[in-house]
Amino acid sequence: MKNKLILIFCILISSSIYAQEELAEIQFDHKLIDYGIVEFGIDGKKTFTFKNTGNAPLIFTRIYSSCGCTIPKKPEKPIMPGESSSIEVEYDTKRVGPFQKAITVNSNAKTPNIILRIKGEVLPEEEDEDEDEDEDDKDN
Repeated sequence: MKNKLILIFCILISSSIYAQEELAEIQFDHKLIDYGIVEFGIDGKKTFTFKNTGNAPLIFTRIYSSCGCTIPKKPEKPIMPGESSSIEVEYDTKRVGPFQKAITVNSNAKTPNIILRIKGEVLPEEEDEDEDEDEDDKDN
């Protein structure tokens, strides 16, 4: 009986210690940004917003993309509990065609690795109408 009481006491102590552990926790408004169909060369900047819902400062150790055509920018300062911030992502819209890219977020959060995604399609560059008219004039 005494052993059972000691065991129960140890379990209660360890669970209360675990419950007091301070952890950052990140909650994104969305984990996918769909650019849709966009014109060649437009501004490719988009923003992932998030909130630190944990009880410790959120610190990003690394944020990187699956290729060089996507450049993420991480917050430099820790995000305090209850605060919101954002991760800016810029896609190179001079690359024609459909795209799907992943941005990996490493931090000290309860879930230390999170994958964000962007997708869309860049239309081919439109030719100037002036050039088309000049070519028509040459044919006449």
